[in-house]
Amino acid sequence: MSRRNVLITGGAGFIGSNFVPYFLEKHSDVQVFNLDKLTYAGDLANLKEIEDQDRYTFIEGDICDLELVKNTFSEHQISDVIHFAAESHVDNSISGPEAFVKTNVNGTFNLLDAARNSWQNAPGDNKKTFSDSTFHHISTDEVYGTLGDTGYFSETTAYAPNSPYSASKASSDMLVRSFFHTYGLNVKITNCSNNYGPKQHKEKLIPTIIRSALSRNDIPVYGDGKNVRDWLFVQDHCEAINLIFEKGHYGETYCIGGECEKQNIEIVNTICDLLQELAPIEDGHYRDHIKFVKDRPGHDKRYAVDISKIKNELGWSPHENLNSGLRKTVEWYISK
Repeated sequence: MSRRNVLITGGAGFIGSNFVPYFLEKHSDVQVFNLDKLTYAGDLANLKEIEDQDRYTFIEGDICDLELVKNTFSEHQISDVIHFAAESHVDNSISGPEAFVKTNVNGTFNLLDAARNSWQNAPGDNKKTFSDSTFHHISTDEVYGTLGDTGYFSETTAYAPNSPYSASKASSDMLVRSFFHTYGLNVKITNCSNNYGPKQHKEKLIPTIIRSALSRNDIPVYGDGKNVRDWLFVQDHCEAINLIFEKGHYGETYCIGGECEKQNIEIVNTICDLLQELAPIEDGHYRDHIKFVKDRPGHDKRYAVDISKIKNELGWSPHENLNSGLRKTVEWYISK
């Protein structure tokens, strides 16, 4: 296939809208079709820089719409899928879990089945045109559950999801895996740690901190603020996804992390200090607005990711540390 027709789902969301321009820049031989439902978390303003790009097409639609998915594959001769589209906010999954099962499980199945029917004559028998077609599924480290004070998640960690969100993502991972082992579909799975950076939706922790601080509202911190996350700058994640799409092995899972473990309260304090430097307030400090609130039900204590596999096999490691990444993030939000 001279030009690859790549379907990117959820490309108007946070990670997707950072990835699509990066991917187009890296590959002059691809045509990108961005399928996005434009829920509250998707915003076409995030893709302004490529809206007139002749190798980019936006399709508004839902991956739960099986006919739309099938028609997209057939009409555009989709050769590859990079699947970001997901319901991803843990709090929302606690109050309304059904949407997470629909999108993350049923939607992923629709894409897998359309790919199988489009790319294969029979299980294990790919059509010649689609012999190296790839289905790359973007997932989360939350499928592994929670850690104590020591240890790391890796590709061999047993799944133990603790929220409806992480359970739905674990289910989708299992479906993707099954399509490799049963049908021989060329799949790759990536499980990433907490992303941050430009274009992130306001509901997430770091944008919430920045927005609340700049508006002089309370900066809410769950529980005692000592929950630990591994933070991954979104552009580092985009680079890793592209590398795995190009060079990762079929049927394999790759964990992607920022090698940057921090307690939530450390993140909050660092952002407050950056804001005080970049947009100072005279009558006090942004830290004065921190307020501890009732903890989230089932709040996982610690996530940390071992990235030895992607380092050793593909030579990837994150470029940004937390100080450089947070500075870029805070500057972007201030400019907005």
